[in-house]
Amino acid sequence: MGLKQKEEVSSKNSSLRTYTRQLIEYKNFQAIVIGIILLNGLVIIAETYFTGNNLLLVLDNIIVWIFVLELIVKIIGLGFKGYFSDKWNVFDFSIVIGSLVFYATPFVSVLRLVRVLRLIRMIPAIPALRKIVDSLMKSLPALTGILGLSILIFSIYAIIGTTFFRDVLPYEFFGSFHTALFTLLQVVTFESWASQVARPIIHEVPWAWAYFVSFIIIGALVILNLVVAVILSYLGQEDEENLKEQLGRFYKENQELKSDIQEIKQLILDRDNK
Repeated sequence: MGLKQKEEVSSKNSSLRTYTRQLIEYKNFQAIVIGIILLNGLVIIAETYFTGNNLLLVLDNIIVWIFVLELIVKIIGLGFKGYFSDKWNVFDFSIVIGSLVFYATPFVSVLRLVRVLRLIRMIPAIPALRKIVDSLMKSLPALTGILGLSILIFSIYAIIGTTFFRDVLPYEFFGSFHTALFTLLQVVTFESWASQVARPIIHEVPWAWAYFVSFIIIGALVILNLVVAVILSYLGQEDEENLKEQLGRFYKENQELKSDIQEIKQLILDRDNK
């Protein structure tokens, strides 16, 4: 292949990438993708009422290949490196490829799971959802500390419960450490905790109200608020990072503009001196 032919091929590839990139950045492109994902969800819901319906199966097949086409367009427009540098694109790629791999599989439950997971593609498609999930992922290290604190508190209260309330209620409540943990989970979620757990124990052990009240205050209110505070702090942190990035970009542009003005001023002075 001659140099001229190589240049023509390179030019065609460049124009194709430019065209596909413009298509990806088109304002309604993402809206169309969201609409297809919603249609996919409606098809899955409809199949729970009309199992084995041929029309729904055809629609599902079409949607899968539309997702494949979208994936190919994005890879062409962004390039392999640009596409796979975004973790959400990697996630989309895994879901789409998984749909193709398991489409003809005899494992119906696996196929249904993959089809349901396609709905999670709504997260990267909507910036607000993506921002929340990104902040949640960033806050995981801090949340592990809160998880450790929660395990410690639950363990202490479970041991106290098995020590003093083992014989008050049936075995499945405070008969052992693991049953006590499950009972405390029921209490902290406020699921029939007063009528089924707390009141019968308080009737037999009057001081037990302090046990339940203190556990609810610490386990439900304090820890829950800690989790919310950590996640909100990371949400605010991302906004601050975006603001700093914008200010940095404005500062750089301002410096470049000042440099250009200085050069123009110097040219005018040099011309006047001549």
